[in-house]
Amino acid sequence: MKCFFPFRDKCRKGRSSPELQTQNRNSENSAANRVIKSSGSASASGSVSSPRSIPQLYKEKEHNLRVFTFAELRIATNNFNKLLRIGEGGFGSVYKGSIRPPNGEADPTVVAIKKLNKNSLQGHKQWLAEVQFLGVVDHPNLVKLLGYCSVDGERGIQRLLVYEYMPNKSLEEHLFNKASATLPWKTRLEIILGAAQGLAYLHEGLEIQVIYRDFKSSNVLLDENFKPKLSDFGLAREGPIGDRTHVIGTYGYAAPEYVDTGRLTIKSDIYSFGVVLYEMLTGRRTLERLLPPVEQKLIEWVKLYPADSNGFRMIIDPRLNQYSLSAARKIATLADACLNKNAKDRPTMSQVVEILKQAIDESEGGSSSSEKRSFESSTSNLVPSKKHSFQLPQPKDTSVRVSH
Repeated sequence: MKCFFPFRDKCRKGRSSPELQTQNRNSENSAANRVIKSSGSASASGSVSSPRSIPQLYKEKEHNLRVFTFAELRIATNNFNKLLRIGEGGFGSVYKGSIRPPNGEADPTVVAIKKLNKNSLQGHKQWLAEVQFLGVVDHPNLVKLLGYCSVDGERGIQRLLVYEYMPNKSLEEHLFNKASATLPWKTRLEIILGAAQGLAYLHEGLEIQVIYRDFKSSNVLLDENFKPKLSDFGLAREGPIGDRTHVIGTYGYAAPEYVDTGRLTIKSDIYSFGVVLYEMLTGRRTLERLLPPVEQKLIEWVKLYPADSNGFRMIIDPRLNQYSLSAARKIATLADACLNKNAKDRPTMSQVVEILKQAIDESEGGSSSSEKRSFESSTSNLVPSKKHSFQLPQPKDTSVRVSH
């Protein structure tokens, strides 16, 4: 089999590295637009170093990814047996597999192998994006890419990705599949906090700013301990991006300004996060066509029961036997802030993380103080100032347990 187009000549020696070709931007203009982190500080000569791009960062870490042959992955999945298929998406099918280490001396490792559908509309561009972005990022709340395969053989072009295996599937599976056990309140909070920490890392923890662009409950995967990890980086982009990108993401999660203008910023991710917050609270999908018309669109329905109203309990997932009403109100208020039509008035992900930590603390508390008075005090600072700075709510020690 000969090596496919994006690979350098050294792939003939068994080692290869995809070249990023997903963005056609002038490097100097791109550098001016990207968020500069600490590594972009002034040098001894007084000049400011330009932030490196994803391809530049990837070159430092590409050796961490294993390059698989197609034969290895075919054996790992028993020739891509349908019984081992664990997922299906726009990219293609995902299979559970077992791979041996390169030296063959250790025990096999269970992995998830994503195989590009030859008829996929997303295709090679997003395959490259996943390799490049996941080859750069490193965070406990982001799924780990172990390696990839891209070859052009007699059977055509093959593109595959090999990830760590996440046995508890996705947040979507546990929220909406009635056959699954109900996720307890505390577990939900811990999952959404971990997802927020992953997004905060992408937005603020790297030399460049990464816009995830497809945050939704199905992309929050869960390991054996229900620890969340963001997956599917095929739509991720360096940001901010001012031009229309043509690929919107998933209906119901995309920010209105992104849909209308194509302008993409990290605030688009924060809007999507607000949608998932309400999914977590209600146990409902963003769109439920089988419900009465007034309840079909989740974000429109929850507006009928604001966080400070007596009817707020109506939106809480009825499968939750116990939860903190005070914390639930705070999360709904946070979700509303994330869904603000004015993107500049939405909080940052680091601020979201802090509020979620407070909600977890409240859920673990047991004070009998006035829940509503404490709620009003703690959420009054959620109103953004004229300068669009998002004020964090003050911690409070009130938690009301609700049992059905």
